[in-house]
Amino acid sequence: MYIYDAFDRTLVNERVAEFRDQVARRLSGELTEDEFKLLRLMNGIYLQLHAYMLRIALPYGTLSSAQMRTLAHVARRYDRGYGHFTTRQNIQFNWIKLSDMPDVLADLAAVELHAMQTSGNCVRNITSDQWAGAAPDEVEDPRIWAEVLRQHSTLHPEFSFLPRKFKIAITASAHDRTAIKVHDIGLRLYRNEAGEAGFEVSVGGGLGRTPFIGKVIRPFLAKRDLLSYVEAILRVYNQYGRRDNIYKARIKILVHDLGAERFAQEVEAEWLTIKDGALALEPAVVADVAARFRYPDYEKLADDPPEVAALRRTDPRFAAWLGNSVANHKVAGYAIVTLSLKPEGGPPGDATAEQMDVVADLADRFSFGEIRVGHEQNLVLPHVAQRDLPEIWRALDRHGLATPNVGLVSDIIACPGLDYCSLANTRSIPVAQELTRRLRNLDLARDLGRLHINISGCINACGHHHVGHIGILGVDKQGQEFYQVTLGGSSKDDASLGKIVGAAFSEDDIVPAIDTIVETYLSQRSDKSERFLDFVRRVGVDPFKEALYGTVPARRPAAE
Repeated sequence: MYIYDAFDRTLVNERVAEFRDQVARRLSGELTEDEFKLLRLMNGIYLQLHAYMLRIALPYGTLSSAQMRTLAHVARRYDRGYGHFTTRQNIQFNWIKLSDMPDVLADLAAVELHAMQTSGNCVRNITSDQWAGAAPDEVEDPRIWAEVLRQHSTLHPEFSFLPRKFKIAITASAHDRTAIKVHDIGLRLYRNEAGEAGFEVSVGGGLGRTPFIGKVIRPFLAKRDLLSYVEAILRVYNQYGRRDNIYKARIKILVHDLGAERFAQEVEAEWLTIKDGALALEPAVVADVAARFRYPDYEKLADDPPEVAALRRTDPRFAAWLGNSVANHKVAGYAIVTLSLKPEGGPPGDATAEQMDVVADLADRFSFGEIRVGHEQNLVLPHVAQRDLPEIWRALDRHGLATPNVGLVSDIIACPGLDYCSLANTRSIPVAQELTRRLRNLDLARDLGRLHINISGCINACGHHHVGHIGILGVDKQGQEFYQVTLGGSSKDDASLGKIVGAAFSEDDIVPAIDTIVETYLSQRSDKSERFLDFVRRVGVDPFKEALYGTVPARRPAAE
């Protein structure tokens, strides 16, 4: 993981001191809430439904054990004993008093954490693969490039007041675990036919009120040109992006209105004026950033040690967890372990202070002190010796972190919804909780295979409902909570947006509706090998409409 230098420490500590003064002025009445709003947003603080919410940046989802213990400390001392991990690889605390915020930020700064640019119209927390540096299929560690972009974009004077918020994601693996196609800029690091590593650049992805899949505007970009090309994209967006309508301000609207080809031409023209200047990334600059990443000193170990094989044969619970939560590592004898934050009946993405401390302790003992946060709201121990898997499993099981549902139907992504958020139309958490209870049968989950349910409490789509295999969107109907269902979305390599099935369901009917969708798939799929997503793409939504509503709208005859 990345280790701060003197510049990082000075920047973060000075920002804490500055914000402490701003909070004091707000509490004294010297600043009104309207005057204070921009200042707090620049420090990751939102005014939510019941209290202020603090969103802490976890750059590219990487945490040390000391940082995780500090998050546990914040949860215990300043909040209500828990935190919420988000789809942006951040963590949110929902109950911190404004008067305590400077102390919280000071405690975070002591372990190299901050809350800058987790809100506001700027470049937000840059996300990456939660398996980065450990995945056997990656070209190289994408976090190095995420860090290069983080340093360049932090408090960038030209890009601190963009038309709207801006999100960048980077992957370096054959399989996209980062959802790059639904980001403002998505970067895929790969090797071309000549063996040279570079980036495929996608622009204009995003969800919310007007969802789009990102468009590739440059199939291959040399690594030295990363900063200058991203700068060119941001300059074009900053110049032409709409500021007259908040709903049409994102770069996806600009790309759609201009067309991807015209937008690419504008970027290329801007890029040619700066590509060979100060932003060209010389190898020494990248090497300096890379040198600040600490990597494990691995032992020479063999795969599939006998103690693991023996327990897998004799304990079906361990076998289930092993099959669902443990992935191959690039180094023999090691594994990547995903910790589910989706227990039966639990709020998705929540972790208690006690659980955070447990994860920190296990990271120290078994994962070189390193933890990751994934955009699917689970945690990862990225460097675990396979021989330690039985002991880790037992410890996780004792603390409710060994639910064997990673990637299965009860591994639900959900935003906080109306229980916390002032923007939400409906509650998300109770729906997710009830679905995990309904779908808790492990045999059923295995039979369903990879089936992802995503829930958003409003059109802002913090739960990424558009790209759920089953997406659930909360809508308001004359003051009543209703839920609209979409089918066929995906955030992976085959990214797609879900299609609306039909009329929204009431609070009482939404969970039975999901039951019906699941049963329709099980009864009509071609065979057990056909994934839910493939089934929807093959047959469309009509079979589900018929099962849910009893009728299917008549098709118009084709034009002659």
